[in-house]
Amino acid sequence: MPGPSADEHHLVPKSEGGRDKTLVHRVCHRKIHATFSEKELAREYASWEALRGHPEIASFIAWVRKKPPEFYDRSVRPNRRR
Repeated sequence: MPGPSADEHHLVPKSEGGRDKTLVHRVCHRKIHATFSEKELAREYASWEALRGHPEIASFIAWVRKKPPEFYDRSVRPNRRR
């Protein structure tokens, strides 16, 4: 269930036909959507392995891993339109 530090994420966005969802930390969820368009997520990053393999996401994971579980950076904003 989503909570103060978790959101539901569709690996394939709903707008692209995705149904399966999983919980992901809010700051990570925002970073994913700030980095990729929904079409990119559906076509190239529809698995956790693909997401983790992207250099920008891998760098972000290394950085955020050092933060406390309740960490939330409000400065991460989506920079692409859907």
